[in-house]
Amino acid sequence: MLAAPVTGTADAAPTAVTTQAHTPGRVKDDGDTVRHSWPGVYFEATVRGTGVGIVLKDSAADYDVQIDGATVATLVTPGDRTHWISGLQDRTHSVRLVKRNDTPWSTSTFGGFLAAPGGAVLARPAARARQIEFIGDSLTVGYGNLSTSRTCTGDQLRRTTNTDVSYGALTARRLNADYQVNAYSGLGMVRNYGGGSPDVAYRTYYDRALLNQPGDVWQNPGTWRPQVVVVHLGTNDFSTPVQAGEPWTPESLAAGYRAAYGDFLRKLRTRYGSNTVLVAVGAGQFAGHVEQVVKARNDAGDSRVRSWFLDSAGLDFLGCDWHYSAHDDRVIADRLTPYLASLPTGW
Repeated sequence: MLAAPVTGTADAAPTAVTTQAHTPGRVKDDGDTVRHSWPGVYFEATVRGTGVGIVLKDSAADYDVQIDGATVATLVTPGDRTHWISGLQDRTHSVRLVKRNDTPWSTSTFGGFLAAPGGAVLARPAARARQIEFIGDSLTVGYGNLSTSRTCTGDQLRRTTNTDVSYGALTARRLNADYQVNAYSGLGMVRNYGGGSPDVAYRTYYDRALLNQPGDVWQNPGTWRPQVVVVHLGTNDFSTPVQAGEPWTPESLAAGYRAAYGDFLRKLRTRYGSNTVLVAVGAGQFAGHVEQVVKARNDAGDSRVRSWFLDSAGLDFLGCDWHYSAHDDRVIADRLTPYLASLPTGW
């Protein structure tokens, strides 16, 4: 029987994190620790023995610890300590640590895995051949998707957000793909929810590893080469009416959105090359704009840009503040998985 996580002191310093743990996420590699900010970042390792230590420094985010495919502990704002999962059978175990929620104002630090006395952290698991990048806002984060009420306090929102059961994470796992969820709640392509923070938008942050550090740029170690990038941005641009004082009219907002979206797709094409399939998700009132952007890219000769309509039929929007529920994330993954599998990726 598994024991609850306990605080302990490592009996030996962990080796360099990226030599023992597999992660496709955007991390800053500092050797014995890695720092990260985006939601859904995960670390996988193989550990032999009766216990696993997880070295964390994080006062903002929550994490799930999964052993052999089952969640055995949720670490709520774990602080600066080593958390131990004890009482394991004395054998080899797969271990996965995953960040549940989005904390863009904070930097998270992971110091690696430890084995209980007599055990060992074994060779780093191999990366998956398939890779998918998901770009979006709170709907892609999994904002409040485990909530039992649409009305949530800030604390309830933090505890009930779980990117690991968002539609992106579910879709990627069904396709046996590594993934990144580079999503930021409240932001749009050119306009944010309610017209807030007009000096920034999603594209302000996209290049960063550490979201709260202006000017930061993630350095791709050369291992992140997604065959598919799914972009789901537009809800925050259009879901609230333009307010007095905003630099938009409905017409200029639509035109600005389409222009910025086209520029963003060109940026992704330059970054990832001609073989990556770029999937632009359209939903609700911005679906037509997405289709126009994709048509323009296709007419310019880029046939590997596709549009995918996210149908809201069958969704209950029972997450916090009328966001997708965990049920909705499963429904969307049911629809998105076969679509991505049908793309010309060589899978």
